[in-house]
Amino acid sequence: MNNELKNKVETCCRTSEDFTRLYYASLDNRRHQMGRLYIDSATFSWNGNGAQGRETIERYFLELPSSRHQLTTLDAQPILDAAVGNQSTYIILASGTVKYAEQPMRNFQQSFIAGAIIIKSKNMCILVFD
Repeated sequence: MNNELKNKVETCCRTSEDFTRLYYASLDNRRHQMGRLYIDSATFSWNGNGAQGRETIERYFLELPSSRHQLTTLDAQPILDAAVGNQSTYIILASGTVKYAEQPMRNFQQSFIAGAIIIKSKNMCILVFD
């Protein structure tokens, strides 16, 4: 693997770990801020339900029962620059367990397509598709 590709993969992994930590902490504790993690035109799909646009997605999250997520696996890969107009973009696959309000704990898996952005000299992600 050449150094450029190795650096992209390492950056993707670090950024995706930081992002998923923020995403699930927000989902469990700060749902009113979930919209900040999506671009304005983002698409969201969950258990056969969908939403489009940052505000609609945030409203959807606000209607869900309280939750507690435990992430157990994470895989992240950079998408080739030519496929995404040279915008650093990652596919992130996460899985673990979730407990909603009075329901039993269950397994979950989630896929994201996230564009990398730089905030205060640190790589972060913003969701394009979830």
